[in-house]
Amino acid sequence: MAYTPETTYPRLVGDIGGTNARFAWLESAGSPLSDVDTLAVASYPALIDAMRHYLTTHGKPAPRQCAIGIANPVTGDHVQMTNHDWSFSISGVRDQLGLDRFLVINDFTALALALPTLAAQDVRQVGGGSPVPDAAIGLLGPGTGLGVSGLLPGPGGRGVVAVNGEGGHVTLAPTDALEDAVVSALRQRFGHASAERALSGPGLVNLYDAVCGVHGVAAVPLQPGEVSQRALQATDAQCVQALQLFCSFLGNAAGNLALLLGARGGVYVGGGIAPQLGRWLDGSPFRERFEGKGRFRPYLQTIPTFVLQAHVSPALAGAARALDQL
Repeated sequence: MAYTPETTYPRLVGDIGGTNARFAWLESAGSPLSDVDTLAVASYPALIDAMRHYLTTHGKPAPRQCAIGIANPVTGDHVQMTNHDWSFSISGVRDQLGLDRFLVINDFTALALALPTLAAQDVRQVGGGSPVPDAAIGLLGPGTGLGVSGLLPGPGGRGVVAVNGEGGHVTLAPTDALEDAVVSALRQRFGHASAERALSGPGLVNLYDAVCGVHGVAAVPLQPGEVSQRALQATDAQCVQALQLFCSFLGNAAGNLALLLGARGGVYVGGGIAPQLGRWLDGSPFRERFEGKGRFRPYLQTIPTFVLQAHVSPALAGAARALDQL
């Protein structure tokens, strides 16, 4: 049978992270995402089990096509998650579910594709600057790991091209004496101090441990949420400094990304951590570190930074767009 847009529906889309797997349904062309659900990845032995649970729970038939964004590099048929133990064959999942097409892309590639569709209430600007229409856009987001992507203008100004890379694993860059000491501690512990070692949920704990070591204070076992909560409530000086460092490193990385891509369309910050900081981020070193690039401070001062605060994962919409664009 020849494929037409109508024969590619219904569609299943997903946003798969190291902690949560989010799914949604597209019944037909032009229909909105529906039956959005979030499943804990730790509750399922494999991706296909989570997918089958979603379809059964929501009473859905086998979809014709499926696209997922996953927190992992996708370089071939076999996918082994970096921050979880799920491992699968793309063609194997396609065949087991009877799909006509199964598209697997990096989760931040999917999120980048969704950026043009965001409404005003889905983002909050931090600092100054105004986006330049049709210019490159940067995207990064600390969560279970650190995702990095962006959108570049397509050839001849037609459409956009999503960046597909692993920028979360670039080398972490210090900018002052305290950051030097913290990065040194991370390097001694991990060998390579990547940006993700600081800019992620586990990275926030790494920063807390490093700060305690620098100041000769005994660290107590804390989860990422406990570090941020103690910092936001100003009940633990080491947690406060860890979160300040987190925001500083995040601003530095965002500024580097803006320079690398020429992201005059703005830099967006997603993931599960930054949106939870609220106005605390505004008073942190984030924007100063973003702009603080010496001779290029005036250039960066014109580039806006936005925190994503959409209630439904935008990466689901990006995965849906990917089926038509990739």
